[in-house]
Amino acid sequence: MMNFFMISLGIFCLVLMGNLSALALPPREDIPEEILSTEIIVEGKSPMDNKSLTAADYALLEEKIAKSAFPPVVNSDLRHQIFLLNILKMIRTISPFNN
Repeated sequence: MMNFFMISLGIFCLVLMGNLSALALPPREDIPEEILSTEIIVEGKSPMDNKSLTAADYALLEEKIAKSAFPPVVNSDLRHQIFLLNILKMIRTISPFNN
C-alpha cells in the first residue's frame, strides 16, 4: 500500500512539474528577442521636446545640436559638485577601505 502511494505521489509530482514548466514559456504572440534585436528603427524621439521624428529629421536635429556655436552652460554650483564627486571617486579608487 505504501509503495502504491509513493508511486502515485511521484506521478502526481511529474504531472505538476510538467504543467509548471509550460508556464515559463512566453505567449505565442510575443516577438522573439533575436528578431527584435535585428529590427531597424526608422523613427526617433526629439531630445528637446520628446516628439516623434523621422530618421532624416532626427539626423538634422542631431547635426544642429552638434554644431552649436556656444558651449553648454553649466551652473557653477553643479560644476563644483561634479568636481567634488570626481575627487571622491579618486579617493575611493586609491583607498583600501572601499565599501
